[in-house]
Amino acid sequence: MIAAGWAEIGLVGKAIAVAITTGVTAYVGFPLYKFAQGLINKESSLELEEIQNEYDTPEWKKHRLWLGAPAVFVVAFLYIAWIIYAFKLYPGLFAFVENNEALVLWTFGGIGIIFLLLIACLFFGGLYSWIRNHGNDVTRRAGRNKFWFSFYYTVFLIIPFSMVVLASLNSARDKTSFVSNAPGANFSQSDTIGLAVDGANDINNFRENINNGYLPTPTDITHEGIFYDYTFDTGLQEECTDLFCPSYTTAVSPDPFSSSTEYFLSVGLNSGIKQEDFERKKLNLIVVLDISGSMRSSFNRYYYDRFRTDRENVAEVEEFENRSKMEIANESIVALLDHLEADDRFGMVLFESIAYTAKGLRSTESTDMNAIRNHILEVTPRGGTNMEAGYRAGTALLQEFKDLDKDEYENRIIFLTDAMPNTGQISEEGLFGLTKQNADDGIYTTFIGIGVDFNTELINEITKTKGANYYSVHSTKDFTDRMDDGFDYMVTPLVFDLALNLESEGYDIRAVYGSPEADLSTGELMKVNTLFPSERTNDETRGGLVLLHLNKLTDDAKLKLGVSYENRSGKQFSNEQSIRFNRDDDEPYYSNSGIHKGVVLSRYGNAMKDWTMHEAERAPEAQIEIPIVRYTEEGIPVIKVITELGRWERTSNRLTLSDEYYPIMTTLREYLIEEIDAIGDSSMEQELELMDKIISTYTPVVSEEE
Repeated sequence: MIAAGWAEIGLVGKAIAVAITTGVTAYVGFPLYKFAQGLINKESSLELEEIQNEYDTPEWKKHRLWLGAPAVFVVAFLYIAWIIYAFKLYPGLFAFVENNEALVLWTFGGIGIIFLLLIACLFFGGLYSWIRNHGNDVTRRAGRNKFWFSFYYTVFLIIPFSMVVLASLNSARDKTSFVSNAPGANFSQSDTIGLAVDGANDINNFRENINNGYLPTPTDITHEGIFYDYTFDTGLQEECTDLFCPSYTTAVSPDPFSSSTEYFLSVGLNSGIKQEDFERKKLNLIVVLDISGSMRSSFNRYYYDRFRTDRENVAEVEEFENRSKMEIANESIVALLDHLEADDRFGMVLFESIAYTAKGLRSTESTDMNAIRNHILEVTPRGGTNMEAGYRAGTALLQEFKDLDKDEYENRIIFLTDAMPNTGQISEEGLFGLTKQNADDGIYTTFIGIGVDFNTELINEITKTKGANYYSVHSTKDFTDRMDDGFDYMVTPLVFDLALNLESEGYDIRAVYGSPEADLSTGELMKVNTLFPSERTNDETRGGLVLLHLNKLTDDAKLKLGVSYENRSGKQFSNEQSIRFNRDDDEPYYSNSGIHKGVVLSRYGNAMKDWTMHEAERAPEAQIEIPIVRYTEEGIPVIKVITELGRWERTSNRLTLSDEYYPIMTTLREYLIEEIDAIGDSSMEQELELMDKIISTYTPVVSEEE
């Protein structure tokens, strides 16, 4: 931070700073010089006239120079170092210091020890000469001068200087040895909020598909969704007073499948905002509700499975829910309305093949909200699915409010759907383009997915826009509980356009886990569109981690990390930190439980995503026949049979585990059992339950010879 500030003040500012330093040095140094000179002259003034001439000898002058040399050396050394730093007369010096920090600290500490030993010699040598040389007044007085000068050096120079030396040696030791950043050693700041990334806020759809005997799609599981299901020790080491304070921890860990050594860096997402001070903005909220025909299906059933002719390939669900997706969606909206305040505005749009404005945007204070709740519970499904039409209608209701002060108002669309559009545009000119344009205008979007056939592939792409996030709903109670705990957080993005730049000779970025923008990352850069506030309890933050998987290029363990971001008003901030891996011998370690948990969950997510992709490629193609009634110009009904679904419409696949993935799944399960015990987080056992469900479907292929 000091270096960044110095770089910004310019040549004139640097000249002024050096002039001030010179003045302070002269102001402090001249009295010290006179004080030392007075001590020497006092000795000579008390002597007899015949002895006076002995103090003007070359030996006595050398003695006086020797007494003052240590102080002059220290002041000159520090002043020259300051001048070099101020004007950067030798730029290569700074690169050397940055790349050899431990060596520099050891050198500085060593010089300090030598200096302390010289002062000790001055003290004991002077005391010896003072006591033993009674016959030689000049030698005796020289000894007494040495003794008293060593005393003054001790008071004015050695005590503070020795503290710096010890700090340097301790720091050097820390830089060259293993340091475990145990949770107990972290800075306790549980009275503040945490931060979490945009995109998926759960993997509920992944879990519910497995629990109902369906094969999830690869997009049902995301690393940011996994991370948001857990809390993390972010590795915060000092008090955070800014909007965003990144913290960093490192890990070296063997891969459970290949046993190769892997390197990780976690970015902890911290904020200095006090929980008691956090308050969401006034809300202009538009709810857009999907009332298309697919919303009438059971909550745990794929809508288009009813049209399949290959019934033998359809999963056998033990019991379908009695209530439809429409009913759950209606009840979820009613639960959501309980979190609106009197100065919030609320409007609602319904859509199927076309969109309807069910309620204009007005303050809740001037609206009969009980009547609105009753009307919502009466909504029934019909027609096709035109998500673009619904989103356009919702956007239109917010146009007159988009230029309001962002520090006072939040404009948001909450879009409830099973995300299987069969009409309208999803392209840059349609839904994708609309969400991006809205984000630029300060209108942000939350998608809430309804049902096991919720199309996460589509929503994952849409929510990569700034200020967007999404949740999956599989019961009214779960959704109500989540809104009770996190509604204000869900609708209040705080940090935008976060970019982390990694500078290192020894490492580059191989992969990023925990951000929907992971595919935008390069070897030196990580991007996150948005950070939302997140619950922080017991010094751990829900979803408060982004994990970087690094490639090791050389043995240089130092990393320089620069972060830039914007707040809600568009003001830019930045900071830089330098860290290093704790060990150079590639011995496995985790700096704390947060990065340990992140590494384990990232490996779990990778394996599960690969498994879903592999099993989906082996699954038989669904055979469907959907009868559609069309009318001729004469009004005669004609039945047309559709045998192919649209791009975003889904049928189910059975939950399976192939021979190729059975050993991988069992190895992963054993790895999770061991790591969960080491981390001490029993909530991770829910992943073991899913794996047991998957493994139970495995049937070994028996060859014909057997």
